[in-house]
Amino acid sequence: CQAEAEFGPPEKLVIETRTGQIHTFQVELAIKPNQWAQGLMNRESMAEDAGMLFIFPDVSPKSFWMKNTLIPLDMLFLNADGSIYSIHENAKPLDPTSIRSGGPVKAVLELNGGASKKLGLKPGDRILHPLLNE
Repeated sequence: CQAEAEFGPPEKLVIETRTGQIHTFQVELAIKPNQWAQGLMNRESMAEDAGMLFIFPDVSPKSFWMKNTLIPLDMLFLNADGSIYSIHENAKPLDPTSIRSGGPVKAVLELNGGASKKLGLKPGDRILHPLLNE
């Protein structure tokens, strides 16, 4: 049995659309390999304004899966400057199919399934967080 990854307290993250809308979330950070592996697995719910921000040491194609993930998620694949590269909406719970970024990315933001559509998020919108936008 693998030990559960520890996540620090949620941090503020802002999404700024190209039309100037601002959306604020409280996200947990996944910045270490054990946190990347754990992600949002085995959680039965997540607050509407919550999410998880995965930040990787390199910019490269990434793939995620939903094995052991119980809630539908939107995956926002992010460039190093925090702009959205691509969006995968409503990833299906417990689905072992690989979800690919479609190109090299630095980070992935997971939100509740349907959040992207509800907020009108599109590639090119920006995620503002101190560990991005460098």
